[in-house]
Amino acid sequence: MLSEWFPNVIPEDLWIATQETMYMTVVSVIGTLILGVMLGLLLFLTDRGSLWENRAVYGVTAIIVNVFRAIPFIILILLLFPFTDFLIGTIRGWKAALPALIAGTAPFYARLVEIAFKEVDKGVIEAAKSMGAKAHTIIFKVLLPESMPALISGLTVTAIALIGYTAMAGVIGAGGLGNAAYLQGFQRNNFDVVVACTIIIIIIVFIFQFIGDLIAKAIDKR
Repeated sequence: MLSEWFPNVIPEDLWIATQETMYMTVVSVIGTLILGVMLGLLLFLTDRGSLWENRAVYGVTAIIVNVFRAIPFIILILLLFPFTDFLIGTIRGWKAALPALIAGTAPFYARLVEIAFKEVDKGVIEAAKSMGAKAHTIIFKVLLPESMPALISGLTVTAIALIGYTAMAGVIGAGGLGNAAYLQGFQRNNFDVVVACTIIIIIIVFIFQFIGDLIAKAIDKR
């Protein structure tokens, strides 16, 4: 079927590129989830009037988050080349794209996490504190459960942005559909490859959006 629609496309190459894009996206989403929740939680807890109010820690964390959010992703990849080479041992391939992908999206997700926590009813938090609940109990029994639908929705938005970042990373050697569209499509003047890669990326985006919406609705008890 693919050969009939796009006669100049090699299905095996496209399948490998799709796998690489999926690997980059899934692993990066996991890393972004972990780091983003940690940063967002730190921002929320150290903010004014919160459990661990500390303006110095909040200020430093906010600056780090804002700086990484402000750097264009393509430039961030280049800036992280030395770190990537040290950590991964190479600056090419889908694994080498992971540090930049996580560093580029975790700060964005951290802000969504902070917003999700701030939307939790303060009365519930105060009630837990009045009953003697400690910080870790409030975090794991109140904040995370109450904000889970918003956290999942935010992660879905971040995952879709990540898919676009993987295509951008592919242009400079990270592999995946972006690499296939650029090297096999654009540089060889083979428009069939560009169109095929675009269609597959759109399908992946729809899949992630559908799964994210499904999970968010399933855990939303309101």
